[in-house]
Amino acid sequence: MGTNHFSVSAVRRTITLSGLLLGSLINFSSHATAEAGIDERPNIVVILADDLGYSDIGSYGSEINTPNLDQLAQEGLRFSNFHTTASCAPTRAMLLTGVDSHRTGVANIKEALTPEQAHSPFYRGSLNHNVVTVATLLRDAGYNTSMAGKWHLGYETESLLPINRGFEQTVTMPFSGGDNWTQQAYVPHYEKTLWFENGREITVPEDFYSSKFIVDKTIDQLENNLQAKENSRKPFFSYVSFQAVHIPIQAPKAFTEKYIGRYKDGWHVLRENRQKAVKDLGLLPARAPMKRMLSTTNWDELSEEEKRFNDKRMAVYAGMVDAMDHHIGRLVQYLKDSGQYDNTIIMFSSDNGPAASDVPPLWIKMLGYNNDYETLGERYSYGTLGISFGSAAASPLGHYKFHSGEGGMRVPLIVSGAQLADSLRGNISHSKAFVKDLAPTILALAGTQHPGTQYQGRPIEASTGKNLLPIFQASTDSVYTEEDIIAYEIGGNAALIKGDYKITLNRGGTNDDRWHLYNIKQDPGETEKLEAIEPAVFSDLLSEYETYARENGVIPVPPNYHQPIQILKNGLKAKLINSLNTPIGILFSLIIAAIVMVPLVKRLY
Repeated sequence: MGTNHFSVSAVRRTITLSGLLLGSLINFSSHATAEAGIDERPNIVVILADDLGYSDIGSYGSEINTPNLDQLAQEGLRFSNFHTTASCAPTRAMLLTGVDSHRTGVANIKEALTPEQAHSPFYRGSLNHNVVTVATLLRDAGYNTSMAGKWHLGYETESLLPINRGFEQTVTMPFSGGDNWTQQAYVPHYEKTLWFENGREITVPEDFYSSKFIVDKTIDQLENNLQAKENSRKPFFSYVSFQAVHIPIQAPKAFTEKYIGRYKDGWHVLRENRQKAVKDLGLLPARAPMKRMLSTTNWDELSEEEKRFNDKRMAVYAGMVDAMDHHIGRLVQYLKDSGQYDNTIIMFSSDNGPAASDVPPLWIKMLGYNNDYETLGERYSYGTLGISFGSAAASPLGHYKFHSGEGGMRVPLIVSGAQLADSLRGNISHSKAFVKDLAPTILALAGTQHPGTQYQGRPIEASTGKNLLPIFQASTDSVYTEEDIIAYEIGGNAALIKGDYKITLNRGGTNDDRWHLYNIKQDPGETEKLEAIEPAVFSDLLSEYETYARENGVIPVPPNYHQPIQILKNGLKAKLINSLNTPIGILFSLIIAAIVMVPLVKRLY
């Protein structure tokens, strides 16, 4: 990309010839500028992990080897107080639009919708056409735009695919998740894991591993820009969306083996070690108490065989994080080798906290997988993290994916690049920030903005996120006032943050289905309930939430609704429908439904 600026204004200042000659020189200068491709706006790379916990990378207190992300953190800025929703598609919708997930049509993931919700335009599970993506706006502003990885914002019609939502080059897996080694389906909602390239279905290569493939395709896309004369002059926006570390948890054997035995002391020790590391780094207050989830089981009560298996399942998880970091390193190296790194800003985050899931062996076998110890994490193996290690991955926060506790919502955010003030490099920002803020920030970096409520003559939803660029430039410590709120609801679990306070509602399992108030600045682990101590604050936040719910079309869920169980029900229904052509298929589906439901209801929480 060009760096020498031969401007028309410079010609005007230095050339004192006749009007005709001056006009000729000006025209020549303008032509030369166009030929040189002068556009010094930054390249923008957004890297999104899937189900990654708050303390799952080294620069956030992990024992997992993540040198490439840690280097970005050392050269950049870490946010200690960045929130997403607690579920993947709603987060992704907000990231790409700056609009509340309900108003984008993605109030919940499609796999978890109830029949009542599915009638609402806010509950489609796919990105409505009443929103415009940052990719569209950046393309309009002269950027090359590309995406590789998980989409999960609709695929049923071509208009929903990312190739038609502003991305000029796409390689995408459209579902909630997929196998990392093959195109095998990981849930019964789908017959196989689909992949699309520029809108057309493709078959993945024989040596496919999702993290490698996603980075391979990202590099190909960026190289295509360099090779195309009309595109090589433009800055780029690249959205890199990993499957790591969504279930099925799978990792190359060489990465897993590095961690076998590392977790033999169990989840309690891991959680305590990470708590200390997080505090030593200065991410959270030194005196903040740590919450122990009631759903966490006692490690000492496990048999030696169970301890051995759980040590390896966490080793596979660590290996999957490590492998993702390795391939991020390949992308960073490509940017350096191609001369694009110095003008690129990179943002890394996760869509939500860790998935504390357990899947019964029968469910795994029904899908054609195994969870044998010897091959755990490898091809045709179905790994999960489990509730107890899931809690440790969010240490020292409470809760995890699907829940509105900090462990489900608070995740890493690393920002690195030349646009960051030098005084901030290697530092931590304690400013609150929300996933909805990334869209206006990306647009601000590109020198453009959201069009408001009209785009190309049609009405659209206005972006309501905040621009974080003043924080990147060290002109302010925070873009939030004490009166600003962060609110969300998914599957009946809800939260609202205002100032240092947060109200949460978590349903099912060991939760009590009641609103609680916490001071998450002093107590990010949410250990001390304050609603009886500070009733005025509690009442104010509840009133704010009621306004939010009313304005954003929140539909209450049935009393017995639990998101993972609804996913199961919808999956079994899909499996039954797909099997209706064969009597054996019908019988098989009914038997599976009867056998699987009871243990899953018990184990998912």
